[in-house]
Amino acid sequence: MKINPYIQVQQTYSAKKAGAVKKTGTAGRADNVEISNIGREIQVAKQAVANAPDIRKDVTEPIRAAVNNGTYAVSGESFAEKLLKAAGEI
Repeated sequence: MKINPYIQVQQTYSAKKAGAVKKTGTAGRADNVEISNIGREIQVAKQAVANAPDIRKDVTEPIRAAVNNGTYAVSGESFAEKLLKAAGEI
């Protein structure tokens, strides 16, 4: 006698089949979503940030021109002080 395990599995799953779903009556009220004033302000702020350019040309262009002309000079002491301050050493 040969036992086929696939038939047993099929019988197990077919016995647990879900019955037909009965439709109930309609709900007494509808869902409603309201966005608060703070939520609207956040949406406006997000939109403004998304539309803003990644690079501020009004700040970077003069520096870029000075570097290209060879007139841009950085004080070594000033740079070192800012670097240490950023690192939390000062």
